[in-house]
Amino acid sequence: MTIQSPIAWLWDRVALAGGSIGSAPADEYWAGIETHPGRPAVRRIHLDDLLIALAKGFEDYAANRTDVIFLCVLYPVVGLALGWVASGEHLVPLLFPLASGFALLGPLAGVGLNEMSRRRELGQAVSWTDAFGVLRAPSIGAIALLGALLVGIFVFWLVVAGLIALVTIGAHPPETLGGFFHVVFYTGAGWAMIVLGCGVGFGFAVAVLSISVVSFPLLLDRDATMNEAVLTSIRVVRKNPLTMAIWGALIAAGLVIGSIPFLLGLAVVLPVFGHATWHLYRRTVRR
Repeated sequence: MTIQSPIAWLWDRVALAGGSIGSAPADEYWAGIETHPGRPAVRRIHLDDLLIALAKGFEDYAANRTDVIFLCVLYPVVGLALGWVASGEHLVPLLFPLASGFALLGPLAGVGLNEMSRRRELGQAVSWTDAFGVLRAPSIGAIALLGALLVGIFVFWLVVAGLIALVTIGAHPPETLGGFFHVVFYTGAGWAMIVLGCGVGFGFAVAVLSISVVSFPLLLDRDATMNEAVLTSIRVVRKNPLTMAIWGALIAAGLVIGSIPFLLGLAVVLPVFGHATWHLYRRTVRR
């Protein structure tokens, strides 16, 4: 027996999962699960449903606390790395768009946690490696397409944010954080960038919430196309506009709190909301 380093062991597990992409037969992956044919029916939900989803998400997190933290601490590390790259390349104005835009990728980052909650709901033993079980899902193609769409939206947001900075504070912003913060908070151009950036960013956030609030869980739960999942998600938001607005506000508040200090709190916030998204799907979409 050869004792591997944690990195080598992790790489082997990822490679093993990658080699079996989409390999699970539908009748095996969804064994014992009955769904009604046709377009999924959506429910009207209320604030107490959100609280129940969060409570169940925390239960899933607590059941795998050490494992999930180990997995999700990768996301804050990625966020810090992006910020470091932006700062090193004199792209200080993109630091906030990078940090806030990271939330646009949250549904994709949480799909492995959705899979863990799905398995736990079925009574299966769950460990953090089961997050990679999503790669075996028969609907992995649709999941990959939706993930690519979110990545595209994230990149487009960075482009738009860069243009907003260009037209407000100019083509030569300060290269230091101190100088940049002074321009942002003590000049009219800086406040114009804040107002315009927050307004446009809010539009991006609403769009992503609408198309992805239950899309990834639905693709894990039933045989559906990306279009069907996105349209179902939009119908959920249209049927529950106020409740979904509150859900979005809870996510935003959680991400702000989790970002202090240095994004490390996201190692708790992300898994809780990732698991809770599965339970929100259960409360909004009928089988």
